[in-house]
Amino acid sequence: MIKIATFNVNSVKARLPRLLEWLKSSNPDIVCLQELKCEENAFPFEALLDAGYNSAVYGQKTYNGVAILSKYKIEDVVKGLPDLDANSGIDGAQDLQARYIEAVISFKSGALRVASVYVPNGGGDLNEGEKLEDSKKFIYKIKFLQRLSAHISNISNYDEMQIFGGDYNVACETIDIFDPQKFAGQILFHPQERQKFRELLNVGLIDSYRAKYPQNQAFSWWDYRGNSYTQNKGARIDYLLITPNCADKIIDCDIEDKNVRDQEKASDHCPVCLTIS
Repeated sequence: MIKIATFNVNSVKARLPRLLEWLKSSNPDIVCLQELKCEENAFPFEALLDAGYNSAVYGQKTYNGVAILSKYKIEDVVKGLPDLDANSGIDGAQDLQARYIEAVISFKSGALRVASVYVPNGGGDLNEGEKLEDSKKFIYKIKFLQRLSAHISNISNYDEMQIFGGDYNVACETIDIFDPQKFAGQILFHPQERQKFRELLNVGLIDSYRAKYPQNQAFSWWDYRGNSYTQNKGARIDYLLITPNCADKIIDCDIEDKNVRDQEKASDHCPVCLTIS
């Protein structure tokens, strides 16, 4: 069995004690981390190696940053979404934000392609009279999701299992957010971003948690404000999206908020985990 997790740590240096505690108690084999908020030279490689994990990192000062941790060998690392053909109309040549890292994890019995994804939030202050969907940050989010779909489509014919874990900053269905009426048309639940998320699934990916638990309402993120966690006013915006050949091997999925999100100086996210045979 292999246990894979995704976790937006909201600053790996600030949350390192919490991260190490969770790694020890949960014992995942592979972890996709997001929102590192540090450059590669400031990443705690030694502390994580002492905990049993190799690390591949794509960092950025103060903002963003993604990593893959693994108990196994990490190979063929790709940092950033590849630039796409100019004819596609989707260009990432000027995108310097550290939001995507991909690698191959090798086992005795085979290999698994894993990516850690940090989709832009897309929100923020709007200019007077400006609509959310016309703002630069929202447009960047939509284009990022388009580029991600295009890249996944490009590698979908590889003969391998693939897992794209990350903070997608989208609650896909009404069951995935505590108050869908309140959030209708707002960031995390805007129709355009939900459509782009569904396009990811239409490439051929499967939402592993929803495949295992079609009717469960469970959240992976709670705002720091307003006692959101204690009142369970959250959203499921962290996913492990998998290829069908991986879905056939699902043993369990879990959202591990207990003893993680409720701890002092915790991230506003909690880990989402998948165990496959």
